[in-house]
Amino acid sequence: MRERAVDRPGGSSSNEADAITAVTERYPFSAEHLRDALAAAGIAMGLVDLEGRIRDQNAALRALGDGWEPTAHDDPGTCAGYRELLRGERQRLRYTRGCKHPDGRTVWARVTLTPLGTCDGGPRLTLLTAEDITAQRELQQRLRHLRMHDPLTRLPNREFFFERLSEALGEDAAGSRVGVCYLDVDGFKAVNDTLGHHVGDRLLTEVANRLEHCVRPAGHLVARLGGDEFALLIEGSRGTAQATALAETVLAVLTAPFDIEGQRLTISASVGVVERPVLGTTATALMQAADTTLYWAKEDGKGRWTLFDPERNAHRMTRLALSSTLRSAVERDEFTVDYQPLVGLGDGVLRGVEALVRWQHPDLGRLTPNRFIGLAEENGAIVQLGRWVLEQSCRQARTWQLEHPGNAPFVSVNIAVRQVWDSDLVADVARILARTGLPPELLQLELTESAVMGSAGRPLQTLRALSEMGVRIAIDDFGTGYSNLAYLSRLPVGALKLDGSFVRGFGSDQHPNPADETIVTALVKLAHQLGLTVTAEGVESAEQAERLHAIGCDTAQGWFYARALPPEQIGSMLRQAPVRPTAARQVPRVTVRDTQVGPAQTSP
Repeated sequence: MRERAVDRPGGSSSNEADAITAVTERYPFSAEHLRDALAAAGIAMGLVDLEGRIRDQNAALRALGDGWEPTAHDDPGTCAGYRELLRGERQRLRYTRGCKHPDGRTVWARVTLTPLGTCDGGPRLTLLTAEDITAQRELQQRLRHLRMHDPLTRLPNREFFFERLSEALGEDAAGSRVGVCYLDVDGFKAVNDTLGHHVGDRLLTEVANRLEHCVRPAGHLVARLGGDEFALLIEGSRGTAQATALAETVLAVLTAPFDIEGQRLTISASVGVVERPVLGTTATALMQAADTTLYWAKEDGKGRWTLFDPERNAHRMTRLALSSTLRSAVERDEFTVDYQPLVGLGDGVLRGVEALVRWQHPDLGRLTPNRFIGLAEENGAIVQLGRWVLEQSCRQARTWQLEHPGNAPFVSVNIAVRQVWDSDLVADVARILARTGLPPELLQLELTESAVMGSAGRPLQTLRALSEMGVRIAIDDFGTGYSNLAYLSRLPVGALKLDGSFVRGFGSDQHPNPADETIVTALVKLAHQLGLTVTAEGVESAEQAERLHAIGCDTAQGWFYARALPPEQIGSMLRQAPVRPTAARQVPRVTVRDTQVGPAQTSP
């Protein structure tokens, strides 16, 4: 039988077993013959009875140790498979098992059970063969360790971490909780750029050592996910307090200086902390939340930990959704423009209006500019949106001019910095004025103080070209930026709009602020000496309006006069005469058809 097995092409131990099986099934055999066959075989073999016990075995099997029979170790899968083998429901059973060698070490073998015929008329026997795979298994474990660990820090890598995380989120842990601390070294790129990658690698190794030393007593897993990012897994978390306490400990451990190749480095880290019940969460969702929270920690100032906030995340997701649909929303005509009156403080006459865009979102309803203008500036959609607002505003202002040729208001439109840099603003304005027929003097463009501060090159050329065209230029939110007054005389500016933060303390018995009044008085006087008009923003009460009028402000806007209104209500205001004051120090108010807009109407 041995010769038959070896003579086969690619002869192996499995061929020997097949040869023995074939012979015993075809020819009757005695116990003596079978014992001689087992002894002659070069592989570990034994005979198993109906109860799963090894009745006879050769020297090779004895050398491997004990415990190879199918009923050992109470393995339910193997026991069930053996019963199926005895019932004839399967032709062969294979399993891998580790057992103690006589010298104490663990030996691993791939065991195969094959049914045989009866021996000397006795009960049916099963042939057991065992192939020693200990060396192969150890090699596989070494290869797996290399594959699942970071070669630089020797920590578990991303693949290992996600494997453990998936196990922690398995069905067996459905009633428990899990926590993740996602860590990033602040400013690590600067270390690589200034001291070299070899110092950066040493720093990462030292960080890894401190992290491992920090979490080892508690049994938490720490892994390097890549670059300078590390993650700590808290299985069976006891709650948010445990996760945040671990984050604080980690930050404290990393604040101590690192001595690397003669360099004394002090670093900080940012940590995003997520802790939640296992039930209902996934590894992808958990790590996405951790990544988001790490970004918040860096955004909030670095060198700190931040706990995941579902409400903040919902706001972020809404911002992302709005940002991604801004451009298409302009094409779908989802925006409208309202107009807030700019009223003369001395006579209550409507001098102009400020165009304020609104987004009629199909899901979120009516959105004010503070919800989406910043997003539009970030992703560049402000150029397209700003051009649309400019044309709509000029078209509406032309309509008012035709309907009220004697007292047509100018329209004031906000211009973002990116509109100056990313588009030909002068060409856009000229084309829109020509298309709508609006005279240039009825258009005012507002730029923030920080946008025109230190203007040179293209921005300055743009402002001068627009001014030469006849368009008014105003500085919006004046007083909140650099407040460098020297540049006012060099810029083609015709108006200043004082930020509402200065106006807020005017005439208020509850929150008096004499300094604000002093500053505004000086700014108004200086502006008038430079030939500029001054508009006060955010006027909400008669007291504020009175004081602003007394110190010389020319015009004002705010809820005291009117909120931002649809175009037709502005038309109603233009058809009515202003309400004159009836007593000393009374400020003129403006009426809108049947609705008086004054001190009694101050809600947004």
